[in-house]
Amino acid sequence: MKDKLNIFFKLQSQIYRIILFLITVVFIVYIIPKKGKFQYEFSEGKPWKYETLISPFDFLIQKTKSEIEFEKLKISSESKRYYLKVEGISDSVISNISLKLKDSFPYLYNEGLTKLKNIYNPGLISDFVDLNNDSIFLISKNIVQKFKHEQINSINDFPFDSIYYNSSKDSISFNNIIKLYLKPDVIYDEITTNLNIDNLLSKVSSNKGFINNGERIISRGEIIDSQKFSVLQSLKFNFESQIWSKSNFNLVTLGYLIIVGINLFFLFIFLKKNRLNIYLNNTKITFIFLIILIFVSITVSVNKFQPNYIYVVPLCSIPLLIRAFFDSRLGLFVHVLTLLVLAFIVPNSFEFLFLHTIAGIITILTPSDLYQRANLFVSVSIITSIYIISYLSFSIIANGDINDVNLNIPLLFIFNGLATLFVHPLIYIFEKIFGLVSDVSLLELTNTNSTLLKELSEKAPGTFYHSLAVSNLAEAVAIQISANVMLVRVGALYHDIGKMNNPNYFIENQSNFFNPHDELEPIESTIIIKDHISNGIEIAKRNGLPDRVIDFIRTHHGTSIIRFFYDKAIKSSRESNEFDYRYSGPKPFSKETAIVMMADSIEAASKSLKEPTIKLIDLFVDKIIDKQILDNQFINSDITLKEIQLAKKILKEKLNNIYHLRIEYPD
Repeated sequence: MKDKLNIFFKLQSQIYRIILFLITVVFIVYIIPKKGKFQYEFSEGKPWKYETLISPFDFLIQKTKSEIEFEKLKISSESKRYYLKVEGISDSVISNISLKLKDSFPYLYNEGLTKLKNIYNPGLISDFVDLNNDSIFLISKNIVQKFKHEQINSINDFPFDSIYYNSSKDSISFNNIIKLYLKPDVIYDEITTNLNIDNLLSKVSSNKGFINNGERIISRGEIIDSQKFSVLQSLKFNFESQIWSKSNFNLVTLGYLIIVGINLFFLFIFLKKNRLNIYLNNTKITFIFLIILIFVSITVSVNKFQPNYIYVVPLCSIPLLIRAFFDSRLGLFVHVLTLLVLAFIVPNSFEFLFLHTIAGIITILTPSDLYQRANLFVSVSIITSIYIISYLSFSIIANGDINDVNLNIPLLFIFNGLATLFVHPLIYIFEKIFGLVSDVSLLELTNTNSTLLKELSEKAPGTFYHSLAVSNLAEAVAIQISANVMLVRVGALYHDIGKMNNPNYFIENQSNFFNPHDELEPIESTIIIKDHISNGIEIAKRNGLPDRVIDFIRTHHGTSIIRFFYDKAIKSSRESNEFDYRYSGPKPFSKETAIVMMADSIEAASKSLKEPTIKLIDLFVDKIIDKQILDNQFINSDITLKEIQLAKKILKEKLNNIYHLRIEYPD
């Protein structure tokens, strides 16, 4: 049982990575739209660039949204308008007016009564609702009759002065009576009209034609006009919907699982072969997978609710975030893998992939020192400009005319750039969540007034100034060989903090001629010297220094031999095992840790130079670094021989400047 538990604990890191891989793949496949991917991309007005397309099945040609809307609008405007004749109003009005005529104008009674009956035949309306139609439908006693507008009298337009009487006084009095009692008996029947319109709209078909299986749709080179475009759009829609409806859901899902799984599996392979320290660190690998999940989720959501805004998603934040904590190469690799996953779900996938890949490449080439706020603005400005320039160039190539370019897209890229500026707060958030270290945090650690460095300067002043000197030398080398300058500077400042525990046992802190090692055996002195590594790691962890900085404490001596005490042991004729006089390691495993090892050795040994000359310094630097190369101290780091030679050159120049040496010219 105990053996099984030991095996489990040894494999738990690997098990965690497998679970993380499976969860990420399943989640991505779950959120992306699972439908068939139409294999052709096309645009209206452009030539068909594929082979002749034959219909693989029968399908209906769908109307576009604008066509359907236009048809519905036409139906609404041209449909029948129904009016209702209210029974009883005309009889009541005629009765009232007749009584008045009998009392006031008995001689006009018959003529007036006839006129009133003509006014209400077929009806009297106050106003027409819609004059676009030249006819109305009048409902009277459940009978519908069609009339022209001019056949229906309007109370507002009725010509009262068309009746001529014996005197103008009689005419005015008669008209006043008519105006006073006259009421419309025809009203607009909105309910019946709307029911009729709704009934007609419900019958509007979303299709406008039919394509048979095997029918030729379009040939290579043929221009895609509006009709062909409509057919192709319908084929795409029917293809994707049929893929879904033919009980192929499991196959489609399996296809997406394989595609996404392959992408993320490549990421695992890359990390294992090229970034083993990240691969073995579950926190770091979780951070990388979370970045992918976040930006895939955002892109899928935008694509689902508003595909036109897909370019607002700041996908270039991916390489910026990865580069802030790791390196540019990994940032670009993760960026491209994320794009490959998204290319299956976004419209115009080739254009999407092209633009974001170009922008991603530019991102890793922009200034990497994001701890300087100006550099972030410079990077975002360059990225946004490349987006816009690439899009305009791409559109001109695709459309053949700059007038056809959609100018709304560059505006989206500007918003994309503004969103990318939020990388800075994201870096801070991820630092706190995952305990990672960015250049922003490293900048804070370079403050020599920090608690730890101040304590070092008080307890071991010689070591403190040695660390400052090493930092300056290492920084100069890092700049020239394109290493992480800020990381090198911080690593050099803290590499010897373990000497605070026994400062007097290190020569740079000995202020008098007494050396405590004179009273110790060589092996005892070696143990004390070696302990400054473990003491430094302990102090660093207690003070919350990041692992990336602690790596410099672990590796700045590698597995090199403590030559002075080993030679002393040999001379004293004691039995000596070389292994006992070597540091425990590990050896430097990065370009940055290798630089600090070289700078530390050179700076410490340079104190032994009595009368330095340019030639002596050249030989001195070559000798020390060549010994480290022969001792295989750089075998695990990614520094090249060319970079080591350049490091030698820089270290020689810096030492010459320190000692104020000049080239000696002959007399």
